[in-house]
Amino acid sequence: MKFSVFQVSRKGGRLKNEDRMGYCYTRESGLFVLADGMGGHPEGEVAAQLALQTIAALYQREARPALKDVKSFLTTAAITAHQQIMRYASNKAMLDTPRTTVVAAVLQGNMATWVHCGDSRLYVVRDGALLMRTRDHSHAERPRPGASNDPVNRNLLLTCLGSPTTPLIDVSVSLQLQRGDRLMLCSDGVWGVLDDATIVHILSSGKPVSDTAPELAEMALREGGVHSDNVTLIVLEWEMPDIEGASRVSTESISEGVFASTIQAGIPSDAELEDLDEAAIERSIAEINEAIRRSAARKT
Repeated sequence: MKFSVFQVSRKGGRLKNEDRMGYCYTRESGLFVLADGMGGHPEGEVAAQLALQTIAALYQREARPALKDVKSFLTTAAITAHQQIMRYASNKAMLDTPRTTVVAAVLQGNMATWVHCGDSRLYVVRDGALLMRTRDHSHAERPRPGASNDPVNRNLLLTCLGSPTTPLIDVSVSLQLQRGDRLMLCSDGVWGVLDDATIVHILSSGKPVSDTAPELAEMALREGGVHSDNVTLIVLEWEMPDIEGASRVSTESISEGVFASTIQAGIPSDAELEDLDEAAIERSIAEINEAIRRSAARKT
């Protein structure tokens, strides 16, 4: 498995950076995660960091060296991250809970699968065109049936991790990757000021991801001006095993037990994760699956 990857995060015009991102990989699998701590609630950066650490910890435990069931892992990881945030708030007796959006992708074999909650996005670009992107959990992208055509606040989210209600999450169908496919995970500080056409144009420029990612970040900061939101993104390019070159990650020489990560220290231990309320996690997953079933039934 080989891929090129570059990540960048800038504070912009905010007092602090509440975004977090990182990636980790084994010989046969890779995980890429981005979380955007929500303003208007306390300690958004803590919620984002907890989300990354929890998902990475579960990945390290289960990717040996590959995940047995990627979709099940992504669902459980997102809900476990939510539960970890809620436990943090409970332990500190917080009146309001820290909250975050999240998007996470797993590359395994030659397939990509991802999960998201809120409005942090994933884009897939192939042959200069937008192949797909995630659909935000927001009033702008998911208007209620019968709602008026009045303008809506795009920042008003329907769900997030850390909310008192069970979060809504979407797990993608698995996408078979082709050489040269580019994936970008980003916070709304990027897509909020750069439209999809601009993002696709830059991602398709032919430049290496080590140039493309900083270019997108600088463009978003310029467009956002003095009041720019935090700007965070991870750009990766999929390359088949016969592609060689500098600044690329190759997992072929990694031994089976090795786990590499850019996610900051402080990952929850197995004991901490196992101490979570497994019954609550299972109930949350069951609620999500039932919501998916009802949604599919309405479409048929």
